[in-house]
Amino acid sequence: MCTVLKQGAEGAKLLVETVSENLAIKKAVFAEAVPVLHEAAVIATNTSALSVTEIAASVVTPERVIGMHFFNPVHKMKLVELVLGIATDEATVAASRAWCDAIGKTSILVNESPGLTTSRMSAMLGNEAMWMLQEGTASAEDIDTALRMGFNHPMGPLELGDLTGWDTRLAVLRYLHSTLGEKFRPCPLIIKMVAAGRYGRKTGHGVYMYDDKGQRVLGSGLRASNL
Repeated sequence: MCTVLKQGAEGAKLLVETVSENLAIKKAVFAEAVPVLHEAAVIATNTSALSVTEIAASVVTPERVIGMHFFNPVHKMKLVELVLGIATDEATVAASRAWCDAIGKTSILVNESPGLTTSRMSAMLGNEAMWMLQEGTASAEDIDTALRMGFNHPMGPLELGDLTGWDTRLAVLRYLHSTLGEKFRPCPLIIKMVAAGRYGRKTGHGVYMYDDKGQRVLGSGLRASNL
């Protein structure tokens, strides 16, 4: 496996950037990788909230830039949001849809908007689940079970937040709060967890605790009495 960005990107016909939701970092990745791609390569960002148009402004061929938003857990979730920036051309859309088809994913087209379609709904759901946890409405385990068993979600909103990372979740909520208003104000519990370094699976501790193999410790979910 190549661990040097320029070597891995050289001559590639598709680049999918999946770094953290930080505009400066995404632009830095493109600045390093795009010059060595194939001249007709599709340049994709996996952003779930940031502006594809603004990211595309960092390259000389913005018409080749598109949002390609996958969902966690990627191996289970079939949907990919293809997000159109102001300059994204038809050839880029067609190539992106063909690639999604080839890997067994269903793609939808989304005009650029804060939070796209799914991230707006997912952010609100995860934020509300944290409010319920903070208020003691139910245990973390039961909140997650309610969504899995009651709405047939593959994961509950709290375990999904642990997988995605609460630092990433907080960054998305703050962006949506600044662009779409009060309904996306982050729950104080998320802010507290991020300040404590409890990001989720990647740090071994989020809403739940995880062992050294990344497996969730049974009965470890946060409860109102712990907050």
